[in-house]
Amino acid sequence: MKKGGIMYDCSSEIMDFYRKHVRLSAAQVSKLADYREANKGRVETGLKKNENPLPLRHINQGSYAMRTINQHPRNDYDIDVGVVFGKADLQGPQGGDKTAFEARKMVCDAVQDSHFKTPSEVRQNCVRVYYNEGHHVDMPVYRQFEDDWDETKIELAGNDWIESDPEAVTNWFNNAVIDQSPDETNGRQMRRIVRLLKFWAKSRDSWNMPTGFIISKLVDECYISTKDRDDRALYETIEKIKERLFWSKDVQHPVLENTLISEGKEASVNEMETRLEQALNNLSVLHDAQCTRQTALKAWKGFFNHSFFSDLLENSAAMAITIADKEPREPVRKRGGSRFG
Repeated sequence: MKKGGIMYDCSSEIMDFYRKHVRLSAAQVSKLADYREANKGRVETGLKKNENPLPLRHINQGSYAMRTINQHPRNDYDIDVGVVFGKADLQGPQGGDKTAFEARKMVCDAVQDSHFKTPSEVRQNCVRVYYNEGHHVDMPVYRQFEDDWDETKIELAGNDWIESDPEAVTNWFNNAVIDQSPDETNGRQMRRIVRLLKFWAKSRDSWNMPTGFIISKLVDECYISTKDRDDRALYETIEKIKERLFWSKDVQHPVLENTLISEGKEASVNEMETRLEQALNNLSVLHDAQCTRQTALKAWKGFFNHSFFSDLLENSAAMAITIADKEPREPVRKRGGSRFG
């Protein structure tokens, strides 16, 4: 679509959907914060019990720190809490550095709790704690040290020790939201677009979509702001992401030079391009000069795969019947029309 062309205005409906079904409530945010704090205490208690070194600090990171966690029907929330040790503290029994796996295993042993049905496990880049309610807490493990130029460096315990900077990633995203959004309310528009696109990416269980990190980076690159029109901003942003992925599926890490978070070969990125093309085709009716509210809501229902829009359609139909029953019997001249902008 040419920028600024006609598009049926569903901005109020999209914002209402965002408030009711995408954004976490204050109570949900508070509950997740409690889980985060509980695991900070759990890991330190376990480390003391096992006579292992204590972390220097913890890092709030990922979608929780970037404030892009969405509601999830099965409470499958992902909370990330980094655990940072001094490199000199992570020594093996012979005095050598612990391997990345040994560091993760140490933290995993510290957070084991018989109250959980599913034991915590060592994963490729973190330790995962599973809650019985459905959500989980990921605890990436880091080591921190001063390099030869007295600069503080952080390495993630992945397959090996890998250069990382989770706090810089959070700062990158939060600054991008402030710099690029045209507003200052409801989390600002760019963050809302990330959340709406992440919601779409998880709208079908059968889809294999990229991580929220990759989606956030793509939105940062392709975001097109439109004040007071989140529906248009979302459409034009996904249109630009589709075009961007057509030319290249490589995605550069936002703060680490010469590091890719997608090497262009991932099946999930390929699927995202395909699904976006299908979505754009289905949403093309929004640009029809004859598009009605019913047609527009059906298109957004297909995009988000959520009953919110079908409920609006049913309410509109019921209201139309009520109005028809009350209409005067004499012929009247109707005025008005569709909303476009």
